[in-house]
Amino acid sequence: MRFSVSMCVYEKDNALWFRTAVESILNQTRKPDEVVLVVDGPVPETLDTVIRDYEKHPEFQIIRLPENQGHGEARRIGLSRCSHELVALMDADDISAPNRFEKQLQMFLRYPELSAVGGNITEFIEEPENKVGARIVFETDAEIKKDMEKRCPLNQMTVMFRKSAVEEAGGYRDWFCNEDYYLWIRMKQSGAVFANLPDHLVNVRVGEDMYKRRGGWKYFCSEAKLQWYMLSQGMIRPFVFAENVLKRLIVQVLLPNHLRSWVFQKFARKQVS
Repeated sequence: MRFSVSMCVYEKDNALWFRTAVESILNQTRKPDEVVLVVDGPVPETLDTVIRDYEKHPEFQIIRLPENQGHGEARRIGLSRCSHELVALMDADDISAPNRFEKQLQMFLRYPELSAVGGNITEFIEEPENKVGARIVFETDAEIKKDMEKRCPLNQMTVMFRKSAVEEAGGYRDWFCNEDYYLWIRMKQSGAVFANLPDHLVNVRVGEDMYKRRGGWKYFCSEAKLQWYMLSQGMIRPFVFAENVLKRLIVQVLLPNHLRSWVFQKFARKQVS
């Protein structure tokens, strides 16, 4: 089965981390047939030097946007340029496990009805060996759709999906910091079938900045509107809506950043040795 990898990079991405991320997808037990890289607006010379290195690789298709469009729009553009039905997502500062793509392709071969396959992530600070937690997700379609009522049920950076299933749901749409959650919700509405592997597929770079991005009034409003969307579509009950919004108000608005970090690591992550 042939497949594409879709990546986005923008001016604030670290050049060294970006190179490490790309190398992790090029050195797989099953290498991608195509890598579509969207450069979302102008980037500094240090980052552009790395991008130009990969322009020499025949499997790379590099799309340069003159202005920054934002993550949702960049994802949409990248997906539109992918040549293959199966598309794996990859972030610009994470590290994929060497057998990630092989395992996901095996799932699609074994269960052709699947629309999207993700997996677990580990999280690290500074060095990849310094793992500080893991985000574990449910594995079966029924569990994933139930979990969707409470939280984002897929780790976006681990997902490989069918391009046609994403397009049937309307594709990526801009939704501040939640374009992935919004997509999975709409895919559920269009009849998509999900699965998560029990494996840790991606090692994700985190730090204090991540928890800052997970807080603030703008982030809370984005999440609250998403919960309202599910309520208005009959996907969750009013009690679930109220509970979800209250929890997010406390964690994302009322807690200071250092306490938010502790709450995420204590209650939303599994400790790793």
